[in-house]
Amino acid sequence: MMGDYSGGSVPAPGQVPASGVPASGPSAPSIGELPTADFFDFESLLSVQEQRKLNELRSFLASEIAPYAGQWWEKAEFPEHILPKLAALRLSAPAQRGYTHLFAGLVIAEMTRVDTSIATFFMVHHDLFVESLYDFGSDAQQDKYLDDASNLRTTGAFALTEPDHGSDVAGGMQTTARRVSRSESDGGDYWVINGAKRWIGNGTFCDYMLVWAKDEADGAVRGFIVDASLPGITRSRIENKIALRTVQNADIRLDNVHVAEADRFAGINSFADTNHLLRGSRIMVAWQAVGQQLAAFDVARQYAVERMQFGRPLAKFQLIQQHLVDMLGNAVACMGMMVRIAQLQEDIFTDAQGVRHGGADMAQVALAKAYCSARMRETVALGRSILGGNGIVTDYRIAKIFADAEAIFTYEGSYEINSLIVGRAVTGVSAIV
Repeated sequence: MMGDYSGGSVPAPGQVPASGVPASGPSAPSIGELPTADFFDFESLLSVQEQRKLNELRSFLASEIAPYAGQWWEKAEFPEHILPKLAALRLSAPAQRGYTHLFAGLVIAEMTRVDTSIATFFMVHHDLFVESLYDFGSDAQQDKYLDDASNLRTTGAFALTEPDHGSDVAGGMQTTARRVSRSESDGGDYWVINGAKRWIGNGTFCDYMLVWAKDEADGAVRGFIVDASLPGITRSRIENKIALRTVQNADIRLDNVHVAEADRFAGINSFADTNHLLRGSRIMVAWQAVGQQLAAFDVARQYAVERMQFGRPLAKFQLIQQHLVDMLGNAVACMGMMVRIAQLQEDIFTDAQGVRHGGADMAQVALAKAYCSARMRETVALGRSILGGNGIVTDYRIAKIFADAEAIFTYEGSYEINSLIVGRAVTGVSAIV
């Protein structure tokens, strides 16, 4: 059964437990004796090896992340010092290491359950940057970049969204790339990139970025491995966020940045290649919506069991139990949907031309992301309500969970855009444009 990271079990230094009261009431059962939020035991579908690895991850999260996540979030600081320990878990791109897609999803859910920001860092680096090297990098590019990136000796970002183009970036991309011919003796051909990117996770400190730009010659979308220290790159942190505060999102300017032809992604030739990566990351954000609900249930249930009002635990009131059951139902329904998505992912195959087929298609993934994020919003709101006034201060984990849920609801395709992708699939008519 999935682990429990209830707020009262591992409070950050200087913080109070989720309940605000000691678990000493005469009617309060031990949380460890109660069923976990994985009420249907989906984790049992993993192999024994995968279950052991997931428990190893939980131990790391409990000791290295949970006690400090609130402080990092409050200060909007990213804990770069944990990266060697995170790398030691060897969880980069789990499916590439032979694990199932279900295991990969549960890794993200468990990370999110403890800290959404750390899970988001992990996804941006591994599920977008590292996976792009696996899927689109040449042999030479993989030899040069993959080992360091997989082991977090270098960090990556995914630079697609622009200041004026989010949902419509496929057709509205303004960042451009122009190829310049040069003799091999002078270093070979290179590209000049100009434009701006926004909301780039890991953008303030990453070593490399996957930058998407439109080829001035033919309008095709190209992808480039860009050294973030190159001349012409300016990075500034986006301030005043109310969610994912630990994640270092950046505004990035590219002014006449020169990138070698050798660092143009060999396998990227159109925006369709972007969709391949975004489909995978959208799946992982849907798993984040699962993890966020598990976290909300953990905290709200413990609070309800421990908090005494009118001489008895909150959990003894019928309305509180109804809220908890609604939260649990949402979480279990979302987990069931994501388990099926993981099963569909296992059906991917590559034809003789190198084109990948099968797996969960974009409409199925869009439905999962839209549905799970909508249920997540309901779940975290119910959890926050159970904590009453304590639910709006960050001393109690539920306030952070509640705030971070808004980012999950929006990124990797807003609820509305994902709904329209599904709508197009089931009607044959696009209402997007």
